[in-house]
Amino acid sequence: MTLFPRSLLWRTVLLLALLMVAGNLAWLQIFRASEREPRALQIAQQITSVVNLTRSALITGNPVKRLDLLRDLSQQEGIQVYAGEPNEPVAALPDRPGVRLITIELQRRLGDDTKLLGASDGTRAVWVSFKIDDEEYWVRLPRERIERQEQLRWIGWGVLVLALSVVGAFLIVARINRPLRELTRAAAVIGRGRTPSPVTESGPSEIRTLARAFNQMASDLKRIDENRALLLAGVSHDLRTPLSRIRLGVEMLDDKAETALKEGMVQDIADIDAVINQFLDFARVTGEESVASEFDLNELVNSVIERYRRQSRTITTRLGTVPRLQMKALAIQRLLTNLVDNALRHGGPEVEIETATEGAHVRLSVLDRGPGIPQVETERMLQPFTRLNEARSTSGSGLGLAIVDRIARLHHGSVSLLARNGGGLEARVEFPIATAKS
Repeated sequence: MTLFPRSLLWRTVLLLALLMVAGNLAWLQIFRASEREPRALQIAQQITSVVNLTRSALITGNPVKRLDLLRDLSQQEGIQVYAGEPNEPVAALPDRPGVRLITIELQRRLGDDTKLLGASDGTRAVWVSFKIDDEEYWVRLPRERIERQEQLRWIGWGVLVLALSVVGAFLIVARINRPLRELTRAAAVIGRGRTPSPVTESGPSEIRTLARAFNQMASDLKRIDENRALLLAGVSHDLRTPLSRIRLGVEMLDDKAETALKEGMVQDIADIDAVINQFLDFARVTGEESVASEFDLNELVNSVIERYRRQSRTITTRLGTVPRLQMKALAIQRLLTNLVDNALRHGGPEVEIETATEGAHVRLSVLDRGPGIPQVETERMLQPFTRLNEARSTSGSGLGLAIVDRIARLHHGSVSLLARNGGGLEARVEFPIATAKS
């Protein structure tokens, strides 16, 4: 698990936010450094004015009214004057550049023996010493008189500005990323073997160029797919015409012709016709049905099995309870037919079909007792024009399992070729129950 976001949107927003935070902190340091000396001089001037006024009041004031004067300064101005040592614990102020500048300026203005201390009992007060005729006095000033009172307000405004900047960055990046999300969805549609709607060519010039190139690519792929389907249809038409003539010629052969030769030619013609059908199936998997509907998988299985029963083929079924799924019925029937034909061709008459619900998937299995497929070859056998000479015969075009895999992926499913206990092959197709409409 990583705290760093995965999406480009949030990564960009996070990096922009970090950049803005770093920039604000840098400007804050620059501001503090540039303001330090003027601020120290201003505070020293304020303290000097208070000390000088207090000294003048003490020197020129009526001694009888001096106590009243000191009381008024304490009550009205918060300034307290003491003769001799302070009457509360004091300590040196923190050794900071600003404090050092204030002390130096006070000593320059009030004398080298001027001292600047702070209360050590937790109260917010500053003590400044001065002398009258070699007698030491101390002035106690509240820090509120010399410190900036709106620091938290400025910090709050800074946080608000930063938050607004992050929100603005999010909106800008989200607008830039919108075409990328549209491209991602369109690429997923192409991955499922369909042609997506044209992507909107908007945004920055680089994004517009990418969207334009993507639309061109999708258009080219659609044209190539249409040309391929047209080519295969033309090939099948051109081949089937002479095949029909050959079949007719074989049927019109003299009865004296060798029966074995005649049957062999008929079988060859049937094999060629089957290969052509597989080529056509592979070409029209994605385009035959444009809309998926809800179907019961068991009903589709029974409809396919009924065809084999009419051909006196017995296939065992073990159908479990499965939910209705969004499927293209003709494509699923073709998938099942290819698996059953493959099992009958290579696995003998003992063919079984199972359906079951397992977790979030529906499982469809076609099982045989043939020689099986080595585990290292299972992935390769799902590729077009692939045959396994060691375990399977070389008849056919090598497209049967490729068609099955293509139909399964069209329904967001997967195909696995597994070895059975006791020998044989299990061709397992799993469909997600929460399948989106194709």
